[in-house]
Amino acid sequence: MERVNRLILSKAGSDVEMIPEVANHLISSGGKRLRPMLTLATAAMFGYRGDHHVYLATSVEFMHTATLLHDDVVDESDMRRGKSSARMIWGNQASVLVGDFLLGQAFRMMVETGSMEALKVLSNAAAVIAEGEVLQLSVAKKMETTEDDYIAVIRGKTAELFAAAAEVGPIIAGASDAERMALRDYGMALGLAFQLVDDVLDYGGSSADLGKNVGDDFREGKVTMPVILAHQRGDAEEKAFWRAAIEDGENDDAALEKARRLIARHNALSDSISRALAYGETARAALAPLPMSAGRHALEEVIDYCIARIS
Repeated sequence: MERVNRLILSKAGSDVEMIPEVANHLISSGGKRLRPMLTLATAAMFGYRGDHHVYLATSVEFMHTATLLHDDVVDESDMRRGKSSARMIWGNQASVLVGDFLLGQAFRMMVETGSMEALKVLSNAAAVIAEGEVLQLSVAKKMETTEDDYIAVIRGKTAELFAAAAEVGPIIAGASDAERMALRDYGMALGLAFQLVDDVLDYGGSSADLGKNVGDDFREGKVTMPVILAHQRGDAEEKAFWRAAIEDGENDDAALEKARRLIARHNALSDSISRALAYGETARAALAPLPMSAGRHALEEVIDYCIARIS
């Protein structure tokens, strides 16, 4: 990971002074580097000894960072990773454009590896992530959003990059198609578990857990799993509350506290956690056909880490 961190700092550089200022504000603010870790670990599982996996891992982290810069503009977020978001310091335009720069740098590094297959997987992921974000926009503030609708959103906006990160490692290492698909399945399930845990933390965690304000999803009118379950199980008065809060923007601090009470009343947090745990076990099962190794052990530890954020 040290090689990835060095490459991140190098590739975030530019003669345009604002670019590294904005990029490094987010890059250096304590991100977990989970996605590049998947690329490094999955390549190592098959004995890869070159340096192309470092370029791909850095590409993955730049794609992730670009989506965060763009998301904070779309969501009008004030905080990211426990400090002011880039848009609050440099404005929306700089955040969007630096995100675009990082995407460009990511694709440059993909090309440097010479792997058309890795380029194909990551470029497809970029498109799918954008589709997931637009789908989320289209269902925002709509209480008729179903559980299936929401899984489709997070499969695109979050889980796809986990899946691609886990897939390009075996690609660059020359693993078999079956091994590659097993690791893609692992990444997809892990990403779904990760996002569901984030959903839970927005109502049951702290700002330190999230790196942003607790209740941001609620204030932004995002229909996440705890909200879907509480709304489905609520009576007429409760359903009216959710429509007013999510669809009409009646979402002050008192409304957030009521939302938390309703979510607790209907076991919506615990059932969201159960879904996250199930996806975690799906991820673990995807690893079962692969031989035991330090890389596989690292991937199993990532599952445990993602789920443990709830406790």
